[in-house]
Amino acid sequence: MASINRKGDKWQVRVRRKGYPIEVKTFGTRQDAERYARAIESEMDRGSYVNRSGAEATTLGDILERYIADVCPSMRGCAEDTIRLRAMRRTRLAQLSMAALTPKAIAAYRDERLKRVKAGTVIRELAYLSSVINHARREWGINIANPVASVRKPPTPQGRNRVLSQEEECRLLAALAPDGRRNPWIRPMAMLGLETAMRRGEILQLRWEHIDLEGQTAFLPVTKNGSPRVVPLSRRAVVLLRELPRSLDGRVFPINAAALHKAFQRACKRAGLADLRWHDLRHTAITRMAAKLPNLIELAAVSGHRSLAMLKRYYHPSATELAKKLG
Repeated sequence: MASINRKGDKWQVRVRRKGYPIEVKTFGTRQDAERYARAIESEMDRGSYVNRSGAEATTLGDILERYIADVCPSMRGCAEDTIRLRAMRRTRLAQLSMAALTPKAIAAYRDERLKRVKAGTVIRELAYLSSVINHARREWGINIANPVASVRKPPTPQGRNRVLSQEEECRLLAALAPDGRRNPWIRPMAMLGLETAMRRGEILQLRWEHIDLEGQTAFLPVTKNGSPRVVPLSRRAVVLLRELPRSLDGRVFPINAAALHKAFQRACKRAGLADLRWHDLRHTAITRMAAKLPNLIELAAVSGHRSLAMLKRYYHPSATELAKKLG
């Protein structure tokens, strides 16, 4: 049963029920204390009571900090995940307690973010938030329903189908040519991406110990889908790799993702290719490979896609070329 006692200018309610932990909470008025006691006892009678003290005493910001410290270090994308979660930690949403994290609050966050970033970014942020909340529920005893599941997601944007023309490729490679000030690694990385269709992260993790120039292969111990992969190298890719200097740390390209991103953006601006992203090189490479590898199973083996549905997003055949094949 519940007992209500005055503590100074506050009213403290204490609910005791066999089989449940003691629930204690303080209110400004006796009416609020009585209302709370009735609600808790009613939930206990129905068997639907959940202790929310942990959720009420913990903010989303606290959960994000703990997730960054405890979970992120074990993830492959630790650096990028940490940046995203720290940015979320600085939002007004992070100041709410986990108990106050309602679908309405998540929807307000979604709408505010849509004014600043694109729908794809908001969809990824909501997915991150949902994963963090689910982890807190399963592992840290935060007894709340996941409010993200009840919020409408923005429409998924149409996938990009940007493919470089030969003329654009020449302009890009010319803009990437080192001249004493520019990073000398970016141009060969772009050329290798166009030859192999490897992802940016896969190129960055390449090590000389995994390169077999005689066998024309590159071994990737870890890929985006979690499985290792052996990438076939064209003769042009082999020549490119033979001409590269060897770094002391064993990496083929001793550069980090942030430096690559900035250097590539500057090169695109110089080349007049404002709408180009690094991942578009992969689109271009797969589209060109399709002409040499009409067997989609072989093409998927090169690109590293597990399903043909995903491969279809990257394969952009020319309607003119298909018409020629039809006769």
